[in-house]
Amino acid sequence: MGKYILIITEKPDAAKRIATALDEGEKPLRKEKNRVPFYVVRRDREIVVVPALGHLYTVAAEGGRRSDYPIFDFRWVPRYAVERGTGHIRKWIDTIAELAKDADVFIDACDYDIEGSIIGYNILKFACNDREQTAKRMKYSTLTKEELEKSYMTCLPHLDFALIEAGRTRHEVDWLYGINLSRALTLAAKNQSGRYTTISTGRVQGPTLKSIVTKEKIIKSFVPTPYWEIRAAIEVDAQIFEALYEKNRIETRREADDIVQACKGKDGIVEKIDTRQFRQFPPLPFDLGSLQSETYRLFKYAPKRTSSIAQRLYLDALISYPRTSSQKLPPSIDYRKILKSLDSIPRYRTLTTELLARPKLKPNEGNKEDPAHPAIYPTGKHPTRDLDSLERNVWDLVIRRFMAAFAESSIRQAITATVAINNNRFRMTGTQTLEQGWMHFYEPYAKNQECQLPDMREGDRVPIKRITLNSRFTNPPPRYNSSSLLKKMERTEIGTKATRADIIQTIYKRKYITNEKITMTDLGFEVLSTLEKYCPIVVSIKFTRELEQEMDNIQSHQERREIVLTHTIEILKPILEKLKENEKAIGERLSQAIEKSRIEERTLGACPTCKTGKLVIIHSRKTGKRFVGCTNYFKGTCNMSSSLPQRGNLKPLSRSCPNCGWPMIQVRLREKTWRLCVNPQHSQKRSGAKN
Repeated sequence: MGKYILIITEKPDAAKRIATALDEGEKPLRKEKNRVPFYVVRRDREIVVVPALGHLYTVAAEGGRRSDYPIFDFRWVPRYAVERGTGHIRKWIDTIAELAKDADVFIDACDYDIEGSIIGYNILKFACNDREQTAKRMKYSTLTKEELEKSYMTCLPHLDFALIEAGRTRHEVDWLYGINLSRALTLAAKNQSGRYTTISTGRVQGPTLKSIVTKEKIIKSFVPTPYWEIRAAIEVDAQIFEALYEKNRIETRREADDIVQACKGKDGIVEKIDTRQFRQFPPLPFDLGSLQSETYRLFKYAPKRTSSIAQRLYLDALISYPRTSSQKLPPSIDYRKILKSLDSIPRYRTLTTELLARPKLKPNEGNKEDPAHPAIYPTGKHPTRDLDSLERNVWDLVIRRFMAAFAESSIRQAITATVAINNNRFRMTGTQTLEQGWMHFYEPYAKNQECQLPDMREGDRVPIKRITLNSRFTNPPPRYNSSSLLKKMERTEIGTKATRADIIQTIYKRKYITNEKITMTDLGFEVLSTLEKYCPIVVSIKFTRELEQEMDNIQSHQERREIVLTHTIEILKPILEKLKENEKAIGERLSQAIEKSRIEERTLGACPTCKTGKLVIIHSRKTGKRFVGCTNYFKGTCNMSSSLPQRGNLKPLSRSCPNCGWPMIQVRLREKTWRLCVNPQHSQKRSGAKN
């Protein structure tokens, strides 16, 4: 090959898409070097398209031992030099470097966001011998042939250095916080217990834990307050309808009893009927956060899982770039072209036909904008492979949300009938949909409850069949789940759209939190209380938000990277000195919490055989196999044992087997989950119950 254009992409799938789109016959030549794939594209000029594997470079300490802290000197290095299990990355860097030797034009075609910009910049700088200053930039939001060709033909003349500078700073600041604070806590616990357990925290993890604990304290300190509610069963046209007393909560039993006595045996008079119509506007187009929230609501997908699914759909050119904060759909994406393409899919044909018949298409948009990408939308392309059920769900959801954004508002009618019973007023409410509007396009993901009241006129006398008094207690606020926690992070502006789901997954992985309805573990409490005591600024949402703003200011040329890094180090120095001074006390608290956590994650519950011991998951020192045994076995008073699956992650469940009352465990292997009873005599133990 002579001189050629070298295009750098973020992932192998993207490289194949771009190469196919740019090749004159749409059949680029696939080659390999060091088992790294790349593509040769035939065009007016020869083009070589080579992929990365995401981040090939990372921030690392400049010398020093792994156990040292504080550490403030760093540099960007190949990941294989500092991360275990990444040796294969050396081949990718070497291959890109070899291909760069004979290239005379360089194009960065990584995803156009902070992460993609850093990936491309580092490859061009380190692997391509300082080509970052002369490289061009492709900018696109979908991997369709049309957009990729246009992006190539209209390349930006240079990289977005402001975006790169902001991204580099974010990585470096996060590294400074994460490496120093995590080492301080991990070493404190290790030096005290002699056992190594990773205890991580960082600039975003700390405030996230703080939010969870704040909610947990409110829940635990909540004192239920009694109240009473009164309902009347009213007969109209031989049907019974329920009406609620006008005060939803009656605070004293005496007042409630007086109302019930006053109403007993009396008829009701329809005193007033209010009819009100209102509009429900179409939903806004998806940004990443709202897509994650909606998939959790509908399918219970964790935010991280939704991100992964959306990324696969993007790489298959089925949807636009998902890591966006925009709620805008610009006309440049060609609404009609997308709808016409979707029209060939039978299940959408009726809906697309309705929209295409309109003289004008105008989406309902939100206020949030992203300078790099529009809101998430379907490209109109059809799958070229069989999608799994998770991918089909997300793809269908994106398509229907896109169509719903162009529809009319739904029109609803609410009717409230006030019925007086001996001067005590009760209200009956009914709602019905008059015009479906956008809901017709968003089915089955949006359904209104329909409750139609009978025909009544003011002045009608209606029989009262019964009066019911119910005692109630106020409830504490609900715990966070992964979706509501992500929304909290968005509202408080901590983390980024690309990192929030990862942060939530990390604090689950570190065993700081547990359960779908998030509860804090003892270890999570101890990590947070340590940070609050010795470095409260690290868990401050306000401080983290201000730091986010500083990094955003770099992107808008209002702040400099060097100043932000200097400020970060100035804050960290006294914090780390204090942690080192109190290392022994910190280590004692964390070690105790770690040990308790280890015991809890192995404990299933009380032993049904001896009644005094506890069933725990045990690993045999002799065979390495795991099984369930009783703690009284070691005392010689109980020999209960039960075999366990040897593959998959085990998690004790708080529920008991409905058939025998023995404890249950959850087994997770890849994407499959089983719930098993540990009773050795129970048949469910053998077959399991799929989740």
